[in-house]
Amino acid sequence: MPTPPRRPVPPRPPAPGRPRRAPAAAPAVRRGRPERPRPERAPWGMRMATALSVLVLAAGGVGHAIVTSLDTEIGRIDPFKDMKNRPAPGHGTNILVVGTDGRDRITPYEKEKYRLGGAPCRCTDTIMLVHISADRRRASMVSLPRDSYAEIPPHTDATTGKHHHRHPVKLNAAYAEGGPNLTVRTVEHMTGIKVDHYLELDFTSFMRTVDTIGGVEICTAKPMKDAYTGLDLPAGTHKLDGGRALQYVRSRHVDGASDLGRMQRQQRFMAALIDQATSNGTLLNPVRFQQVVTSMLGSVRADQGFGAEQMLAMAKAMRGFTAASSEFTSVPVSDTSFPVKGIGSTVKWDPVKAKRLFAAVRADKPLAPYAPRSAVRKKLVEVSPQQIRVQVYNGTMVHGLGARADTALRATGFRTSAAALNWPRRDVSRTVVWFDPRWDRSARSLATALPGCRLLPVEGQGALFKVTIGANFAGVLPVRAEDAFQGEFGAVTGDQVICT
Repeated sequence: MPTPPRRPVPPRPPAPGRPRRAPAAAPAVRRGRPERPRPERAPWGMRMATALSVLVLAAGGVGHAIVTSLDTEIGRIDPFKDMKNRPAPGHGTNILVVGTDGRDRITPYEKEKYRLGGAPCRCTDTIMLVHISADRRRASMVSLPRDSYAEIPPHTDATTGKHHHRHPVKLNAAYAEGGPNLTVRTVEHMTGIKVDHYLELDFTSFMRTVDTIGGVEICTAKPMKDAYTGLDLPAGTHKLDGGRALQYVRSRHVDGASDLGRMQRQQRFMAALIDQATSNGTLLNPVRFQQVVTSMLGSVRADQGFGAEQMLAMAKAMRGFTAASSEFTSVPVSDTSFPVKGIGSTVKWDPVKAKRLFAAVRADKPLAPYAPRSAVRKKLVEVSPQQIRVQVYNGTMVHGLGARADTALRATGFRTSAAALNWPRRDVSRTVVWFDPRWDRSARSLATALPGCRLLPVEGQGALFKVTIGANFAGVLPVRAEDAFQGEFGAVTGDQVICT
């Protein structure tokens, strides 16, 4: 029989001398959008965002009792047991986030729809090192390729009791051989960074969490299709639900970048997830927050020291956290196909650049170059401006117009000569981009930054683009690419890669 309606509770009278405030509007709920799954393994990249934005970033806005309940829900492990000779602690907090295969917990319908067939494996598909700055104003997320060449420290197999000497493997094999403990030891050995906390998730909770949070918006400059995962996205803006989001972060056959390209897409997704979670009020609404937590807790494991009190203290200090507060990068690599006998092709880190990257993390320094807020509003293009070389010419009688155009193009990322020249004719009415047809995608990206220009192909011109500024030049439109890596470590902030 129907439940009788509750008797309304009279509102509490306002405090003396204070006007009554109108009730806050309910936060808008956004729907999810598609992503890309992969045939056998599942990257956990977005779960990291869930972990940070929900477990770490959100708790400060809700009641202590709700956060405390996490202690009884989260699976507890001891990844630091019997560890000795660890790196010296740096500044800030370092969290190792690991994603594991969880296809044994999804429905047959989901397996078929999102192409998640195959047997589950005791393995990791993605590993990420997350650094929370000491002032709690920045989160730096460094992706570690799963196929990275690694040397596992000596250890005893927890299952068989067999002792193993140091030997080379792919990084993701550390979990299979020795679980969280060996994974932490291997990462610390490779990076020289002391891991303070360990967080482990699988992709089943990821799908549920994305759906609960209302979906995530992703922008693509070109169509994305992967027959292995079923991903099929035309160019444009898309709202991904949990299943399609999984397709997006798992796909590695979209382009020739394979796993490295997939990591970039995972990073963009995490930036968008943080933006969604912090902009629509989800994490400040106790009911919505509890729904999100319930969705993801079924497959989360963390170290004993990463409890409710620690999460709450960290979250309170990070209440103003936004997508702009996060920065993303990957370990610099020198060889994406480094052969190792008995292992196969591995990803070899660049020893010099990787060392500088992890030294910056230990020193608690920002990894992404400073970008003024106005620089965030950039139009999406196929090719990063940082990859396009340009020589600017002034085709008008306006003194200094070529130099101003050169400065504006360089400010948005194009590699200009920084020395504009005069075009032989000074009566050019419309800006012209001269380009070699072999670089047509770069030409379109440059033309997007120069509204009203004309594209003229020149066979054999080479990779240098020539821009003749005409009388119609009205300025440069800031542009960016999906893989617009800038600065020494190729890092970008979250607000640079989300939809604008």
